[in-house]
Amino acid sequence: MSQQADKPAGRASSKKELSPELAAYKNVWVSVEYEHGQIHSVSLELIGEGRKLADKLGVELAAVILGGEREALQAAAKTCIEHGADAAYIAHHPVMKDYRNEPYTIVMTELVEKYKPEILLLGATTLGRDLAGAVATTLKTGLTADCTGLAIDDERSLAATRPTFGGSLLCTIHTLNFRPQMASVRPRVMAMPARQPGRTGRVIEHPVNLVEESIITKVLKFIPDRDTNKAQLAHADVVVAGGLGMRSAENFALIKQLAHVLGGDYGGTRPVVQKGWIDHDRQIGQTGKTIRPKLYIAAGISGAVQHRVGVESSDLIIAINSDPNANVFEFAHFGIVTDAVSLLPSLIEAFRKRLQVNRLAG
Repeated sequence: MSQQADKPAGRASSKKELSPELAAYKNVWVSVEYEHGQIHSVSLELIGEGRKLADKLGVELAAVILGGEREALQAAAKTCIEHGADAAYIAHHPVMKDYRNEPYTIVMTELVEKYKPEILLLGATTLGRDLAGAVATTLKTGLTADCTGLAIDDERSLAATRPTFGGSLLCTIHTLNFRPQMASVRPRVMAMPARQPGRTGRVIEHPVNLVEESIITKVLKFIPDRDTNKAQLAHADVVVAGGLGMRSAENFALIKQLAHVLGGDYGGTRPVVQKGWIDHDRQIGQTGKTIRPKLYIAAGISGAVQHRVGVESSDLIIAINSDPNANVFEFAHFGIVTDAVSLLPSLIEAFRKRLQVNRLAG
């Protein structure tokens, strides 16, 4: 059953009063991903974005943190408040020491039904996607996944924008007749808010009544991302990526070399992944990773919408393409119209020499 309705951005419409049932829902919540003593960066990014939504609505912004230990959650609550939340709801129980869908869904559903937030935001991570779908299903509300933009319209509705039709169009979705309005956003899409040390807010503890024996799934082992061989593009300060303009897997080695010289990481577009030049975990774009590096170099990439939404928040984008009309030049800060395969060897050598000089000077 669908709870979402497409509503084109900018459509003229008259304001309408919410039903008493929907009007009872107030405030903006961010579900904070907290594991093994760490808050996922996407949660703090969403607190920054949630702050804007809450201010627009004139309501409170709250963080929701689930976990196993009270003291740890209180410390996490303090961090969330210092990043912009007005309040933090915490729920602790040994059963929730490690993430599992069933207990987290039960407790999050209890919290929403008791306190009635009008908006609930989650990170579109492995954990967040798993929890978001389950909670939306349990609450029988709408969920807009992998959003690239969030706003409030004139009717106090959450306008959640995401790419659709394979990334060729941007669609703004409104959950008009159900609450809470739920949306997920991938890491590095939103800016990280500045921390305000000493900022204070309320911490509300929610009692939890769970029994381990009633939970079917069990945690056997926790393997941190840093201990896997998967690329961590979302956290790289420098990313070099290539597209079909590199022409072959052999030429694509130049992308890897440039990334290595710059001390960064490398990736590519979906067609490059489909050709087997790189692994899927290095795909950048709507169906891959969203990145926000200080420097992004796009070599031989045309710049389709599905790729653009994954990189346009980068601090500095340099595009190299032989086609002067390539879409990538529309959002790049600097563009070089030339064959990337011919230019990259010279760039690699120039950067290598410059960095050597800097090291000697330092």
